[in-house]
Amino acid sequence: MPSANSTSCGFDFGTSNSSIGQYKGNAPALVPIQSGRVSIPTAIFFSFDDGNAYHGREAIDRYLNRDEGRLMRALKGVLGSSLIHETTMVKRERLRFLDIIARFIAYVRDAAGGPSSVVMGRPVHFVDDNETADRDAEDQLRSAAKLAGFTNVEFQFEPIAAALDYEHTVTSEQLAFVVDIGGGTSDFSIVRVSPNRRGKVDRKSDILGYSGIRIGGTDFDKYLELRAVMPLLGLGSKLRHKDMEPPVWWYHDLATWQRINVMYDPRVSTEIRRVRHEAMEPEKLERLLRIIETRKGHALLGAVEQAKIALSDEEKTSLRLHDLAGLKDTQITRRQLDAAIGASVDRVAERLKLTLQKASVKATEIDAVFLTGGSSKLPLLRAKVRAIFPEASIIEGDAFGSVATGLTIDAYNRFGR
Repeated sequence: MPSANSTSCGFDFGTSNSSIGQYKGNAPALVPIQSGRVSIPTAIFFSFDDGNAYHGREAIDRYLNRDEGRLMRALKGVLGSSLIHETTMVKRERLRFLDIIARFIAYVRDAAGGPSSVVMGRPVHFVDDNETADRDAEDQLRSAAKLAGFTNVEFQFEPIAAALDYEHTVTSEQLAFVVDIGGGTSDFSIVRVSPNRRGKVDRKSDILGYSGIRIGGTDFDKYLELRAVMPLLGLGSKLRHKDMEPPVWWYHDLATWQRINVMYDPRVSTEIRRVRHEAMEPEKLERLLRIIETRKGHALLGAVEQAKIALSDEEKTSLRLHDLAGLKDTQITRRQLDAAIGASVDRVAERLKLTLQKASVKATEIDAVFLTGGSSKLPLLRAKVRAIFPEASIIEGDAFGSVATGLTIDAYNRFGR
């Protein structure tokens, strides 16, 4: 264990957003990272104008202001995948994805004063049904954290961390079911929480079960875009003289945060031009080509993401597309969102039930369901949770801070301050 005067922190490296926390006095607190914000987008923008790298909200703003450069989002999504071993061209420099992740982690670490010890969150499964890839993903994240300057790197499952945050609010013993719907994964834990158990380092006997599935907010963005926008760009349209359609992978890559840059390869634009000549509706392929050539893929998916967020509170909203390849703003309803994400939400609900089954716990034994993660606000998902746990209290945690707070508590218990 590090000496008592060493610094420690909890770090939630999320698919969509990231946060870091430390103890201030006798309580965990999230650290302001950027312009007073304690949570920033997990994004880096490499500027071709001044050669600098911008992080978080500054990265998004630079991109939306049409600065020349390369935006990279959802960096966590490459962990455990073949992409982690690849390099990507940034202007005239080839960078490893591992080094790009390390740069982002170092930026957030610096905001906390450069602590040496960290408990990092991790999903229950980085990769579904592949233990080797899952283990590789954790090793890759550990390597990135050490490249970023951390000396002592430990991990905690994100839904366990969220349970530690919830435990700080309870006044009596409860059996809690944590539902953490993050940007890239949905994770669950069944944990016995109690005021008397706070501060214990070894909580194995209190953890009755945990599970997860690689479905999260970015998947919901993807399926909403595929349903509501991609048909306007040629998805499902027909080609002349052939019973064929434009390649589906174009649209799936353009709707996947960590794959958008693949679509900016000049060879893709060349292929779109070729297919456009065979299209029954060439204007749709022309729109797609303009999105690619003006590098508006991130902005398009960002507009869809904002519509998804708005539909968590409203029955309908405007999908703002007017600045993108000649598209017009269009109304989108919660019913359309539910239809787009319904199959994915059903899979999340089934994994939730499986978590109960594997732990031999009945839904009626759960005292409280603790919801966290940005997509836990989706009405369709909440309705599924309520149907499974009709008798439990539904507790809403800090959507973007619960995991980081719990990791900070865990880091304090393991390392001290």
